Amino acid sequence: MTVIGVITRGKYGHRLIETIREHSDFSVIAADLPEFVPVFIEEPDEFLEALNFDRHVFSAEIIITYSLHPDLTSSIAKLAAEAGVRSLIVPGGPSRASIPELNKISEVSGMDIEVDEICCSLEPNAFNRPFTDLFGSPVVEVKTENGKIASVKVIRGAPCGSTWHMAKEIVGMEAKDAPPRAGLYIQHYPCRAARGDLGGIHESGELHKQAFIKALGNEE
Repeated sequence: MTVIGVITRGKYGHRLIETIREHSDFSVIAADLPEFVPVFIEEPDEFLEALNFDRHVFSAEIIITYSLHPDLTSSIAKLAAEAGVRSLIVPGGPSRASIPELNKISEVSGMDIEVDEICCSLEPNAFNRPFTDLFGSPVVEVKTENGKIASVKVIRGAPCGSTWHMAKEIVGMEAKDAPPRAGLYIQHYPCRAARGDLGGIHESGELHKQAFIKALGNEE
């Protein structure tokens, strides 16, 4: 059985755990970080040790860390590499991770490290599968009847669960209106991606819109 490790912090990461358990047969190991941490952590390894951080999470093959802090993420990456983790996925974007340091860790250890602003832009590769066969950049199959959406099957969905939410809401809609509405439903879902700029939740909406356009084209 595939084992997925999830490092949560505050409210971040718990919805991913729920989505994995609902839409896969993967086993999940979770470890928690406190919601509030110092802006700068001089000794992150000692900081984690003082927290009694559950290192059993590093027995997973693939880890998603919502540490959301450059110092903590780098320390977690080192521990993951030492434990032989195959893939480390870091949501939150470059501002929440020290990219040069993560690149060095990846180069030395051979562990794949993926840093994404939003998890629904995550694409499969040889390291992060089978997780990304089910979770990441959205892929759907659509059936229409009399010009309306009859059914939507989620092949790969956003780790937050928004793709499955959209798939339920859009059934019965006119097919010609479905792609932009798919993106709108994603933006109405309580996703925690950043809002108010051109990336974040807006990028997620656009990815789902394009996935729906492709699905309608494949049906034809």
